[in-house]
Amino acid sequence: MRKIIGLVLALSVAAAGIFVSGCSDNSSKANNENQPPISSEPQETPVEVTLYFSDDQAMHLVTEQREVSKEGEALEEIVIRELIKGPKNPKHNKTIPQEAELMSVSVVEGVAYVNFSKEFSTKHWGGSTGETMTLYSVTNSLCELEGIEKVQFLLEGDKMQSLAGHYDTSNPLEPQDI
Repeated sequence: MRKIIGLVLALSVAAAGIFVSGCSDNSSKANNENQPPISSEPQETPVEVTLYFSDDQAMHLVTEQREVSKEGEALEEIVIRELIKGPKNPKHNKTIPQEAELMSVSVVEGVAYVNFSKEFSTKHWGGSTGETMTLYSVTNSLCELEGIEKVQFLLEGDKMQSLAGHYDTSNPLEPQDI
């Protein structure tokens, strides 16, 4: 009788172990199938941005839609880097000197503070029209982003009084239709 009780007990324990491990394996597999794969690599997120460039007559700003990858970089930085690269449409003109570098950009209470290297000014082709196109290319492009209403231009950390001597940039600029 003891042998039968021992055998029944042993079989019961074995069956319970199989049942518990079988259930946990299936449930963890089911949970893993519903979860996205985990990777240490940053995920690239495609985002569409609106960039403003000069038209071929330097009379108006024209828009160019561009899909960019956002992977850990602020969207404001991506917009400025895309403006520096220039337009893809051959009928649009560049508005920022190729030599200009973005040093930083931050947004505080609706104002984007854009800090350029000195080449933003020293390599600029000048003229009142060129200056207007550059300032509003940056301002209008950044103000397309959520949470940005104005743009304050900085040159190597200091407020820029004017880009090429024709336009006061000591205060933040709002977007304009040009």
